[in-house]
Amino acid sequence: NTFSLLSGSRSSKTFKPKKNIPEGSHQYELLKHAEATLGSGNLRQAVMLPEGEDLNEWIAVNTVDFFNQINMLYGTITEFCTESSCPVMSAGPRYEYHWADGTNIKKPIKCSAPKYIDYLMTWVQDQLDDETLFPSKIGVPFPKNFMSVAKTILKRLFRVYAHIYHQHFDSVMRLQEEAHLNTSFKHFIFFVQEFNLIDRRELAPLHELIEKLGSKDR
Repeated sequence: NTFSLLSGSRSSKTFKPKKNIPEGSHQYELLKHAEATLGSGNLRQAVMLPEGEDLNEWIAVNTVDFFNQINMLYGTITEFCTESSCPVMSAGPRYEYHWADGTNIKKPIKCSAPKYIDYLMTWVQDQLDDETLFPSKIGVPFPKNFMSVAKTILKRLFRVYAHIYHQHFDSVMRLQEEAHLNTSFKHFIFFVQEFNLIDRRELAPLHELIEKLGSKDR
């Protein structure tokens, strides 16, 4: 059981609390729908907007779900992602990320991967907890800028996958988590492709993997 790692020495700081979608809510129903269609094994179909549903709401529910998945996946390898093992936030030798959130940190700063991912996950969580951006109550409209916020969140979450694949895949293999990681990432990629949510340039660090995952599923 990989999750027994959580009680060990690893910093609980990066492992954010799971973001729960309130039971009985419409979003909860949508999440259950998403889980059911995922079970069918056809991911291309599973990511499509269910008939009669609101696109913003579908994107919101899935974004929360991806945050939870990535949070959990990264949580299993945090002890291998340290200031000394990962002094910069990278996805292979050609891609390095510097952190800025536009409010607290306006000028991008170079920082270690664990620090970057902590900033990133904290920032995402703050967005998800903001009722004006991610309304949890039925009938509360999504803001006009919702789509651009969701795109920024997904673009940043992608970087955590990219870092795990490039720098920690050996640890993922040792933990026998690769099937879990691949399924989660494939679901994520099919979702962002379906609604055109991440620029191709941003996906470049995992371009070959994305091609491979896509070709198996045509």
